[in-house]
Amino acid sequence: MIRRDAEAQIRSLALGFPAVAVIGPRQSGKTTLVRSVFPQLPYILLEDPDTRAFAEEDPRSFLAQYEKTGAVLDEVQRVPELFSYLQGVLDTNRRPGRFILTGSQNFLMMERISQSLAGRVGIVKLLPLSMGELVHAGIGIERYEDLLYAGLFPRPYSSSIHPRDFYSSYIQTYIERDLRLLKQVQNLSAFQTFMKMCAYRSGQVVNYSSLAHDCGITYNTAKEWLSLLETSMLVVQVRPHHKNFNKRLVKMPKLYFTDPGLAAHLAGIQGADDLGYHPLKGGLFESLIITEFLKFRLNRGKEPNLYFWRDKLGHEIDCIIEYQGWDPVPVEIKSGRTASADFFDEITYWNGLSGNAPDRSFVVYGGDQSQRRAAGQLIGYRDLEPILQYLE
Repeated sequence: MIRRDAEAQIRSLALGFPAVAVIGPRQSGKTTLVRSVFPQLPYILLEDPDTRAFAEEDPRSFLAQYEKTGAVLDEVQRVPELFSYLQGVLDTNRRPGRFILTGSQNFLMMERISQSLAGRVGIVKLLPLSMGELVHAGIGIERYEDLLYAGLFPRPYSSSIHPRDFYSSYIQTYIERDLRLLKQVQNLSAFQTFMKMCAYRSGQVVNYSSLAHDCGITYNTAKEWLSLLETSMLVVQVRPHHKNFNKRLVKMPKLYFTDPGLAAHLAGIQGADDLGYHPLKGGLFESLIITEFLKFRLNRGKEPNLYFWRDKLGHEIDCIIEYQGWDPVPVEIKSGRTASADFFDEITYWNGLSGNAPDRSFVVYGGDQSQRRAAGQLIGYRDLEPILQYLE
């Protein structure tokens, strides 16, 4: 098993809350993680038809079996009736760490938690593996193109399944089992096309009109479907930074997939070698780095503090980190392996507007050598530690 950074936060919450919920995309490793952290608790999978039928038909008796022992309730959103009954069980006995809940349909799970379990449950959001978790598990990273193609879901690293087969099955499972439960998505074929069009826009500012036109859907449907992908934690929208420095700013968010391998598969990329000169390479590499920052925050129970900045003249900073009331920290992301002086052009421009110091300015690139330069710090993609301190 690959050790997960979120383990410490889960253990901490279980010392204070009677229930802990671990939510995230399908196959992100939730079940493996909670079963390793809480081996003493009975494990109940609510996707099992017989178990689910019992829980649906008689939720009070179902939960009564575990009032003393507690339990891990896996895919608990499959039985929404349980949440209101679980509220009473937790109020009767508020001993910390009694129930551990997992769910992959974040849009349903969070609604039920906010309605019935607010104040009774600690929440951890678990995304796929980070590069650091792979390294600590002894899994070498030969080149970043391999990560962009294979992605970072645990399954391909713990089995012999090929990434192509994994993602093909993953997409069908998500569409056929999760989305068909939602009234917002009636045309599953059109939604799959929509996901592909989103993949082609990885690392780009969202244009709902263009997206809707390319998919043959309405503007409002495009917004609604993108919100579904975001709440199911398959994509993240990074918002523009609010300081304008007297310039007109782009106001729409940028779109990233939380796993580059999923985006690569949706875009029809057949192998890591295909990424050499692929037009999506830069956007996928940017997604990889942005989601590394995001995972660092979520694994510690913190909400994202990431933004981007772009003005109407075309100047852009890929990532702006809001840091504990200090001046924001700019990060540019370049997929090139050979450092170039022009990597720092946008950093220099932004620092001139903001007054930010070069020693708190970073360029992450596709090479391995980290250097301190006059315009800022050049950081190899494997060595993000100097930036992670601003995400604490």
